[in-house]
Amino acid sequence: MVPARPGPLRANPGLTFIGDGSTVPGMADPVSQELFAAARKRMPGGVNSPVRAFGPVGGDPVFVDSASGYTLVGADGTEYVDYVGSWGPMILGHAHPDVVAAVQDAATRGTSYGAPTRGETAMAERIQGAHPHMEMVRLVSSGTEAVMGALRLARGYTGRDVVVKTVGGYHGGADYLLVKAGSGLATLGEPDSAGIPAPIAATTGTIHYNDIEGVRAIFDAQGPRIAAVILEPIAGNMGCVPADPAWLAELRRLTTEHGALLIFDEVMSCFRVAYGGAQERYGVTPDLTCLGKVVGGGLPVGAYGGPEAIMSKVAPLGPVYQAGTLSGNPLAVAAGSTTLDLLRREGTYERLEVLGDRLQTMLRDAAAKHGVPCTVQGVGAMLTCFFTDKGPVRGWPDADACDRDAFARWHGRLLENGVYWPPSQFEAAFPSLAHDDDALATTERAFDAAFAALA
Repeated sequence: MVPARPGPLRANPGLTFIGDGSTVPGMADPVSQELFAAARKRMPGGVNSPVRAFGPVGGDPVFVDSASGYTLVGADGTEYVDYVGSWGPMILGHAHPDVVAAVQDAATRGTSYGAPTRGETAMAERIQGAHPHMEMVRLVSSGTEAVMGALRLARGYTGRDVVVKTVGGYHGGADYLLVKAGSGLATLGEPDSAGIPAPIAATTGTIHYNDIEGVRAIFDAQGPRIAAVILEPIAGNMGCVPADPAWLAELRRLTTEHGALLIFDEVMSCFRVAYGGAQERYGVTPDLTCLGKVVGGGLPVGAYGGPEAIMSKVAPLGPVYQAGTLSGNPLAVAAGSTTLDLLRREGTYERLEVLGDRLQTMLRDAAAKHGVPCTVQGVGAMLTCFFTDKGPVRGWPDADACDRDAFARWHGRLLENGVYWPPSQFEAAFPSLAHDDDALATTERAFDAAFAALA
């Protein structure tokens, strides 16, 4: 059951616009401004994850007091139709009653034990049911941990050091992965993060997304040294960029031929674009899969897994060490298992597909109506509106060429009209099963106003 829509939306009264439709920096609602000023005194940039600071779109961020269904409620009481969805996990909508009940029930029995529970096994069984190649699963507390564990395992299993990633691909905060990364790093205009020793960065090779010749070239040059290639089969941290099936097939062929592992980072796409993720949609099976976001039902959970022959190298069975105090946390597995059960209901992914298609059509129609050049891309219930007239975005060079200023002005106008969109050109938007016709009607009006401002 999807929660009923909250009360009528109130437009944001705090944003101010100048004649050309640009937002005036710093003109968030007064309550959020006050809260942000206090936060900046206590946390770097006033936030605990950089993109939340609204740097790419100007002004101060909206502080959130609560959420229900498809609605976020700001600190001043303003309501927004939410397309961030906690950056993907809230596929059922916020505060789904079944998930809330599962967490409350689990909490009455204790919030953490540091010992095995039957809930962990039940969660692993659900993951394996969706991803048959994951014969063994290790639960962790975040997508970053899942990727770190999988790559350490790949190096331990192959006895090799080099990991290959895509330019613009973001796979969490490990030192050796913050090399030509996307997401917040792309927004900040920094190809690498400070604080990473050069010898560590040297263990990471890069290829361009959807570039078949580049993949062949790096294997020709370094094949015997490559432990693994890691990628998102649907990129979400340079905006939503689907993989070319031929590129995925060539990656599968080359990694097998050279004795390297193919790792899919499905932290965003798992249980969102299909119950079995992007690998189900594309029919390409990796050696290891990393999961996060939806799999936790809104609580911090990650997982990685693959065939028993590989996973048996993980401690305590093998020499590849990985541990975590809160791994398999009882509240998190309760939320995650409940979410995965609800997603198995008949018609779920057909509905998400229709929802994603409707939003894409609304974006294209509004842009065309006002003569604003843009490229809309999406897969299932994740999508991005790229401000470019140069055709499909197939990788980081295409995404990097988009008009960030146009996106920032468009984003500000959406906020003014009650729509909370990801505050970066390089992030995907995530509709949920809670988004109904009323939510889409509000969104359609906001799209029209936002594109009109750019025209």
